Amino acid sequence: MAELENKVAIVTGGASGVGAATAHVLSREGAAVVVADINAGGAEAVAKRIEAAGGRAVAAAVDVTEDDQVAAMVATAVREFGRLDVLHNNAFLGSPDVMARDAAITDIDPDLWDRVLRVNLRGYALGAKHAIPAMLADGGGVIVNTTSGTGLLGESSRPAYGTSKAAIVGLTRNIAAQYGKQGIRSVAVALGLVATEALKANLPGPAQEMMLTHHLTTRLAEPEDIAEVVSFLASDRAAFITGCTIPVDGGFTSHTASYADERRFTEAAG
Repeated sequence: MAELENKVAIVTGGASGVGAATAHVLSREGAAVVVADINAGGAEAVAKRIEAAGGRAVAAAVDVTEDDQVAAMVATAVREFGRLDVLHNNAFLGSPDVMARDAAITDIDPDLWDRVLRVNLRGYALGAKHAIPAMLADGGGVIVNTTSGTGLLGESSRPAYGTSKAAIVGLTRNIAAQYGKQGIRSVAVALGLVATEALKANLPGPAQEMMLTHHLTTRLAEPEDIAEVVSFLASDRAAFITGCTIPVDGGFTSHTASYADERRFTEAAG
């Protein structure tokens, strides 16, 4: 039997990238999947591909910052598939125009700050708010939150983004502490640089190569690398993992800041 047989999952930000890959992997493992995204057409396309492969999926158009829309997303899972077992909070605001404006703290636009935290943090809290009661109705469930190495380390830019990702770490712990005894697990995955189609299109090759020097792997992550870990965490094999943040970052956050420079120095010395 597949690991997630008879389980029902919601994946936010499911229209592309890590979310789309996760929706496919969860389906492969037997779960029925609600592919949720503000991009309704993209979510529908992913759901149709899952169904074409023999899985069960429906699309849900949702702005994760809107309480009523998140409630409707959860209601869709229960209405279509009878229950909810897994929520992968994965939607985030990371478009190039937003990232470019998320610069120095002294220059921050308060409206931009609020917008980033509204999507990246409020959206996750609302997801948990509505998913937890549905999960408790059937004995428990799992919430997997996508965060980032930038939530664990400081950067020279993107303070709103980094702060939102750091707050997700705290939210993850609080969910686990409040609802663990009722059968809810809460885990975060902290990503490094993931080679999504959007990243390939918007981050120049030299910048990708520069970032790769700070990973301990021979390549950047593919969306499927993250999806496999999310699927494991959603399964009963991970039943004793909760209240923590797991790096899925190719070692990006595991070494000293001088690592890449030391390698270059050693290689140059022959």
